Amino acid sequence: MAWCPFAKKMELQPESDDQPAIRPTQFIVHSIVAPWTPERTYEYWRTTNLESHFGLGYDGSLGQYIGTQTRADANAAANRRADGTGAVSLESASNLKASDPWTAQQVETLIRLGVWLHQKHDIPLRVCRSPNDPGFGYHRQFAAWNPDAHACPGDARVKQFHDVVFPGIVARATGTAPGKPTTEPYPGAAFFLNGTRPALGKRSPIFTAMGERLVAEGCGRYKVGPGPVLGQADVDSYEAWQRKCGFSGAEAKWPPGRSTWDELRVPNV
Repeated sequence: MAWCPFAKKMELQPESDDQPAIRPTQFIVHSIVAPWTPERTYEYWRTTNLESHFGLGYDGSLGQYIGTQTRADANAAANRRADGTGAVSLESASNLKASDPWTAQQVETLIRLGVWLHQKHDIPLRVCRSPNDPGFGYHRQFAAWNPDAHACPGDARVKQFHDVVFPGIVARATGTAPGKPTTEPYPGAAFFLNGTRPALGKRSPIFTAMGERLVAEGCGRYKVGPGPVLGQADVDSYEAWQRKCGFSGAEAKWPPGRSTWDELRVPNV
């Protein structure tokens, strides 16, 4: 089992010895819905049949309860795969509604831990595209990880994950300095909609860049274009892309989701 060198080791027993081994392929972050230190989180895990690998305090302090190559139960189905792969989990201190952003100290520790997990376990530097896809993610991202539909982490932290934490992990792991994004940030589902329907007729250079990437990925459904005016061919093409990313049914329908948008890597316009 692997223990992070900059985390305080607080080994949970008997879980640490009794739970099955995993091959870590994902890192999933949570909010614990309490303003707890790693030590208080450890005491809580000792009273339950659940646990995470790590606990993160508001001040950036990090505790580790189980080695990263042993199953922790906080990620539900993410740690019960037949192929033996699993997810490393972290619970972070939050307010009682899980609605507050991570502190600057928490963000720094998340980036540092993400880099260590990438280097130690070769977790790929990408946002998970499906529940089983290797990479980095957050608890509410997929129902398979969050069967009880908890709002964990809250909207503020999901935005930080995409805008600060994950880009910070990539920048530090690859030695690149942060600067203007080379890809277009996810503009939000409302950008693509008129009420609940596709915003057909809306004009933006983002649609041209999006369509060109969809064509490059083999998902283009265009007879003419793509171009700056959103049309049905854009909708059909993006839905084909979401199916290629592993989504099906209603989850593959328009509008674009954040995880598939990040994976498409639309050039910044």
